[in-house]
Amino acid sequence: MSEMIDCPSPNHDARDQPISMVVLHYTGMENAAVAIERLRDPEARVSCHYLIGEDGQVVRMVPEDRRAWHAGRSYWRGVREVNAASIGIELVNPGHEFGYRPFPEEQMRALLPLLADIVDRYDIPRANIVGHSDVAPSRKIDPGELFDWGRLAKHGLALPRPTRNLVDPLWTDGGFLLALERFGYDVSSPKDAVSAFQRRFRPEQVDGEIEGECRAILLQLLLDRERGHTR
Repeated sequence: MSEMIDCPSPNHDARDQPISMVVLHYTGMENAAVAIERLRDPEARVSCHYLIGEDGQVVRMVPEDRRAWHAGRSYWRGVREVNAASIGIELVNPGHEFGYRPFPEEQMRALLPLLADIVDRYDIPRANIVGHSDVAPSRKIDPGELFDWGRLAKHGLALPRPTRNLVDPLWTDGGFLLALERFGYDVSSPKDAVSAFQRRFRPEQVDGEIEGECRAILLQLLLDRERGHTR
């Protein structure tokens, strides 16, 4: 990983909650320079703690003990002010608007040690390593279906996708949404919440439709949590 460089943003304020999660984003802009400029613009009122370029360069923009403004209106597992409880990491990627593409090897290789260090220092559970779309499903779709959550899971830095012993519980759609809310999502916009879940745990088909595989994956995630396997 390249040596970390500092490029401070003025867009931050005091935290009022302990750090308990990490939110991963893509920048969704034409290139790194444009993204950094916006993240440092006082009028934009957006920022992040770290930005990782496609070449693996890590840029520190806001001190971890300050609240960066990256998640916006958001919710996860009872936390309604995600910015106050999280560290935000932006991955340079043009996003769906400007030519979404896979995240390069250099970028992912730089993310792993940064994330591992943050997780270790704050004792963050795997279930609280989330995407922007997980905490704001009605507004955001990043880091998107091409992000390699499986790679993070192999390093103990994200929940793995359940693949074994899957059983469809045959919940009604309402039952699925109740289970999804229990898992941690804001389900006030049901189709968006289902799409966010698919984007995270079944990215090959993101359509917002509740079906057997989604039900089976969610059931296993909840069972694993009850058995203490998902921290």
